[in-house]
Amino acid sequence: MMGQFRMSEHGVTWATFDCYGTLIDWEGGMGAFLYSIALRSGDEAPRPGPILREEWESIQFDIIQGPYKTYKQVLSESVRAWCEVRGYPYIDAYDDAAVSSMRAFQPFHDTRPALLRAQAEGMKLAIISNIDHDILAHSLNHMQIEFDEVITAEDCRAYKPAHSVFERALDQIGAPAKEMLHVAFGFKYDIGPARQFGWNTAWVNRNAEALTDSTTPDHIWSDLWGLAAFAGSPYDVVKP
Repeated sequence: MMGQFRMSEHGVTWATFDCYGTLIDWEGGMGAFLYSIALRSGDEAPRPGPILREEWESIQFDIIQGPYKTYKQVLSESVRAWCEVRGYPYIDAYDDAAVSSMRAFQPFHDTRPALLRAQAEGMKLAIISNIDHDILAHSLNHMQIEFDEVITAEDCRAYKPAHSVFERALDQIGAPAKEMLHVAFGFKYDIGPARQFGWNTAWVNRNAEALTDSTTPDHIWSDLWGLAAFAGSPYDVVKP
Protein backbone atom coordinates (compact mmCIF):
# COMPACT_ATOMS: atom_id res chain seq x y z
CA MET A 1 0.00 0.00 0.00
CA MET A 2 1.33 3.45 -0.98
CA GLY A 3 2.55 5.41 2.01
CA GLN A 4 1.62 8.98 2.84
CA PHE A 5 4.42 11.12 1.48
CA ARG A 6 5.53 13.69 4.03
CA MET A 7 6.03 16.57 1.61
CA SER A 8 5.90 19.14 4.41
CA GLU A 9 9.37 18.11 5.55
CA HIS A 10 11.13 19.30 2.39
CA GLY A 11 8.52 20.20 -0.22
CA VAL A 12 9.72 17.60 -2.76
CA THR A 13 7.16 15.40 -4.55
CA TRP A 14 9.26 14.12 -7.47
CA ALA A 15 12.67 12.50 -7.74
CA THR A 16 14.20 12.70 -11.23
CA PHE A 17 17.21 10.63 -12.18
CA ASP A 18 20.08 10.48 -14.54
CA CYS A 19 19.90 6.79 -15.43
CA TYR A 20 23.37 5.69 -16.57
CA GLY A 21 25.91 6.09 -13.81
CA THR A 22 23.25 6.77 -11.16
CA LEU A 23 20.83 3.83 -11.46
CA ILE A 24 22.70 1.65 -13.96
CA ASP A 25 26.42 0.83 -13.68
CA TRP A 26 27.45 2.69 -16.82
CA GLU A 27 31.01 3.39 -15.70
CA GLY A 28 31.79 -0.24 -14.92
CA GLY A 29 29.96 -1.55 -17.97
CA MET A 30 31.57 0.85 -20.43
CA GLY A 31 35.00 0.42 -18.87
CA ALA A 32 34.71 -3.36 -19.31
CA PHE A 33 33.57 -2.98 -22.94
CA LEU A 34 36.46 -0.70 -23.86
CA TYR A 35 38.97 -2.89 -22.02
CA SER A 36 37.75 -5.87 -24.07
CA ILE A 37 38.42 -3.91 -27.27
CA ALA A 38 41.94 -3.14 -26.03
CA LEU A 39 42.60 -6.83 -25.41
CA ARG A 40 41.15 -7.84 -28.77
CA SER A 41 43.39 -5.25 -30.42
CA GLY A 42 46.48 -6.96 -29.03
CA ASP A 43 47.22 -4.45 -26.29
CA GLU A 44 49.04 -6.62 -23.75
CA ALA A 45 49.01 -3.96 -21.05
CA PRO A 46 45.86 -1.85 -21.44
CA ARG A 47 45.26 1.11 -19.20
CA PRO A 48 42.66 0.39 -16.49
CA GLY A 49 39.01 0.35 -17.53
CA PRO A 50 38.10 3.56 -15.65
CA ILE A 51 40.83 5.49 -17.48
CA LEU A 52 39.76 4.11 -20.86
CA ARG A 53 36.18 5.10 -20.09
CA GLU A 54 37.22 8.65 -19.15
CA GLU A 55 39.08 8.98 -22.46
CA TRP A 56 36.04 7.77 -24.39
CA GLU A 57 33.56 9.90 -22.41
CA SER A 58 35.48 13.06 -23.29
CA ILE A 59 35.13 12.19 -26.98
CA GLN A 60 31.45 11.37 -26.54
CA PHE A 61 30.77 14.67 -24.78
CA ASP A 62 32.19 16.62 -27.71
CA ILE A 63 29.99 14.69 -30.16
CA ILE A 64 26.73 15.32 -28.31
CA GLN A 65 27.40 19.07 -28.34
CA GLY A 66 26.88 19.02 -32.11
CA PRO A 67 23.79 18.35 -34.24
CA TYR A 68 21.47 15.72 -32.79
CA LYS A 69 22.20 12.09 -33.62
CA THR A 70 20.67 8.99 -32.10
CA TYR A 71 22.62 7.60 -29.20
CA LYS A 72 23.43 4.51 -31.25
CA GLN A 73 25.12 6.82 -33.75
CA VAL A 74 26.90 8.62 -30.91
CA LEU A 75 28.18 5.30 -29.58
CA SER A 76 29.44 4.25 -32.98
CA GLU A 77 31.22 7.54 -33.71
CA SER A 78 32.70 7.90 -30.23
CA VAL A 79 34.02 4.35 -30.02
CA ARG A 80 35.48 4.64 -33.52
CA ALA A 81 37.19 7.94 -32.62
CA TRP A 82 38.46 6.46 -29.36
CA CYS A 83 39.96 3.51 -31.23
CA GLU A 84 41.75 5.94 -33.54
CA VAL A 85 43.19 7.83 -30.57
CA ARG A 86 44.36 4.58 -28.96
CA GLY A 87 45.71 3.20 -32.25
CA TYR A 88 43.34 0.23 -32.21
CA PRO A 89 41.78 -1.07 -35.44
CA TYR A 90 38.06 -0.42 -35.64
CA ILE A 91 35.78 -3.29 -36.60
CA ASP A 92 32.27 -2.54 -37.89
CA ALA A 93 30.93 -5.20 -35.55
CA TYR A 94 31.78 -2.86 -32.66
CA ASP A 95 28.71 -0.79 -33.61
CA ASP A 96 26.27 -3.53 -32.64
CA ALA A 97 28.53 -4.75 -29.84
CA ALA A 98 28.49 -1.37 -28.11
CA VAL A 99 24.70 -1.20 -28.21
CA SER A 100 24.32 -4.82 -27.05
CA SER A 101 26.75 -4.21 -24.22
CA MET A 102 24.85 -1.16 -23.03
CA ARG A 103 21.54 -3.01 -23.15
CA ALA A 104 23.09 -5.54 -20.76
CA PHE A 105 24.47 -3.05 -18.21
CA GLN A 106 23.07 -3.90 -14.79
CA PRO A 107 21.56 -1.72 -12.04
CA PHE A 108 23.56 -1.00 -8.92
CA HIS A 109 22.60 -3.34 -6.10
CA ASP A 110 20.75 -0.59 -4.22
CA THR A 111 18.79 0.84 -7.15
CA ARG A 112 15.63 -1.25 -7.03
CA PRO A 113 15.16 -1.49 -3.25
CA ALA A 114 15.87 2.21 -2.68
CA LEU A 115 13.47 3.29 -5.43
CA LEU A 116 10.78 0.93 -4.17
CA ARG A 117 11.05 2.45 -0.70
CA ALA A 118 10.78 5.97 -2.14
CA GLN A 119 7.70 4.91 -4.11
CA ALA A 120 6.19 3.32 -1.03
CA GLU A 121 6.39 6.73 0.62
CA GLY A 122 4.45 8.26 -2.28
CA MET A 123 7.32 9.92 -4.12
CA LYS A 124 6.93 10.05 -7.92
CA LEU A 125 9.90 8.96 -10.03
CA ALA A 126 11.15 10.10 -13.44
CA ILE A 127 14.15 9.34 -15.64
CA ILE A 128 15.85 12.05 -17.70
CA SER A 129 18.43 10.25 -19.82
CA ASN A 130 20.83 10.84 -22.71
CA ILE A 131 19.70 7.70 -24.49
CA ASP A 132 17.46 6.10 -27.14
CA HIS A 133 14.23 4.48 -26.00
CA ASP A 134 15.11 1.04 -27.37
CA ILE A 135 18.28 0.92 -25.23
CA LEU A 136 16.55 2.31 -22.15
CA ALA A 137 13.81 -0.34 -22.47
CA HIS A 138 16.33 -3.02 -21.51
CA SER A 139 17.58 -1.02 -18.53
CA LEU A 140 14.00 -0.59 -17.34
CA ASN A 141 13.56 -4.33 -17.68
CA HIS A 142 16.61 -4.93 -15.49
CA MET A 143 15.39 -2.50 -12.81
CA GLN A 144 11.77 -3.69 -12.76
CA ILE A 145 10.58 -0.26 -11.57
CA GLU A 146 7.57 1.54 -13.01
CA PHE A 147 8.61 5.16 -13.47
CA ASP A 148 5.95 7.85 -13.63
CA GLU A 149 7.71 9.70 -16.47
CA VAL A 150 10.59 8.95 -18.83
CA ILE A 151 12.28 11.69 -20.88
CA THR A 152 15.07 10.80 -23.28
CA ALA A 153 17.44 12.58 -25.64
CA GLU A 154 15.47 10.90 -28.41
CA ASP A 155 12.32 12.73 -27.24
CA CYS A 156 14.12 16.07 -26.99
CA ARG A 157 16.43 15.63 -29.97
CA ALA A 158 19.13 17.02 -27.72
CA TYR A 159 21.42 15.79 -24.95
CA LYS A 160 21.98 17.02 -21.45
CA PRO A 161 23.34 19.50 -20.45
CA ALA A 162 21.25 21.25 -23.13
CA HIS A 163 18.63 23.47 -21.49
CA SER A 164 15.95 22.16 -23.85
CA VAL A 165 16.12 18.77 -22.12
CA PHE A 166 15.38 20.24 -18.70
CA GLU A 167 12.69 22.50 -20.16
CA ARG A 168 11.03 19.44 -21.73
CA ALA A 169 11.24 17.56 -18.44
CA LEU A 170 9.61 20.39 -16.49
CA ASP A 171 6.83 20.65 -19.05
CA GLN A 172 6.20 16.89 -19.24
CA ILE A 173 6.28 16.29 -15.50
CA GLY A 174 4.15 19.34 -14.81
CA ALA A 175 5.47 20.06 -11.32
CA PRO A 176 7.38 23.19 -10.29
CA ALA A 177 11.14 22.76 -10.07
CA LYS A 178 11.10 23.49 -6.33
CA GLU A 179 9.11 20.27 -5.82
CA MET A 180 11.65 18.19 -7.72
CA LEU A 181 14.89 16.55 -6.61
CA HIS A 182 17.34 15.65 -9.39
CA VAL A 183 19.52 12.70 -8.38
CA ALA A 184 22.71 12.16 -10.39
CA PHE A 185 26.34 11.15 -10.25
CA GLY A 186 27.65 13.76 -12.72
CA PHE A 187 27.93 17.53 -12.61
CA LYS A 188 28.38 18.74 -16.18
CA TYR A 189 25.45 16.73 -17.52
CA ASP A 190 23.06 16.95 -14.56
CA ILE A 191 23.73 18.66 -11.24
CA GLY A 192 24.81 22.01 -12.68
CA PRO A 193 21.99 22.53 -15.22
CA ALA A 194 19.33 21.14 -12.85
CA ARG A 195 20.29 23.73 -10.24
CA GLN A 196 20.09 26.46 -12.89
CA PHE A 197 16.45 25.51 -13.44
CA GLY A 198 15.66 25.55 -9.72
CA TRP A 199 15.71 21.82 -8.99
CA ASN A 200 16.86 20.52 -5.63
CA THR A 201 19.83 18.25 -6.32
CA ALA A 202 21.45 15.17 -4.81
CA TRP A 203 24.90 13.96 -5.80
CA VAL A 204 25.31 10.17 -5.58
CA ASN A 205 29.00 10.00 -4.75
CA ARG A 206 29.61 6.26 -4.90
CA ASN A 207 33.37 6.66 -5.31
CA ALA A 208 33.88 8.99 -2.32
CA GLU A 209 35.30 11.70 -4.56
CA ALA A 210 36.21 15.17 -3.36
CA LEU A 211 33.78 17.91 -4.33
CA THR A 212 35.73 19.89 -6.93
CA ASP A 213 32.92 21.44 -8.98
CA SER A 214 31.87 25.02 -8.23
CA THR A 215 28.26 23.82 -8.09
CA THR A 216 27.30 22.58 -4.64
CA PRO A 217 24.48 20.01 -4.54
CA ASP A 218 21.83 20.22 -1.85
CA HIS A 219 22.57 16.65 -0.75
CA ILE A 220 25.53 14.31 -1.05
CA TRP A 221 24.82 10.59 -0.69
CA SER A 222 27.23 7.68 -0.82
CA ASP A 223 24.55 5.57 -2.52
CA LEU A 224 20.83 5.52 -3.26
CA TRP A 225 19.88 4.60 0.29
CA GLY A 226 20.11 8.34 0.84
CA LEU A 227 16.99 8.69 -1.29
CA ALA A 228 15.07 6.21 0.84
CA ALA A 229 16.00 8.14 3.97
CA PHE A 230 15.10 11.45 2.28
CA ALA A 231 11.69 10.09 1.31
CA GLY A 232 11.07 9.07 4.91
CA SER A 233 11.13 5.32 4.45
CA PRO A 234 9.64 3.63 7.54
CA TYR A 235 12.12 0.79 7.14
CA ASP A 236 15.60 0.63 8.58
CA VAL A 237 17.74 2.21 5.88
CA VAL A 238 20.58 -0.26 6.15
CA LYS A 239 22.50 -1.78 3.27
CA PRO A 240 21.64 -5.49 2.96
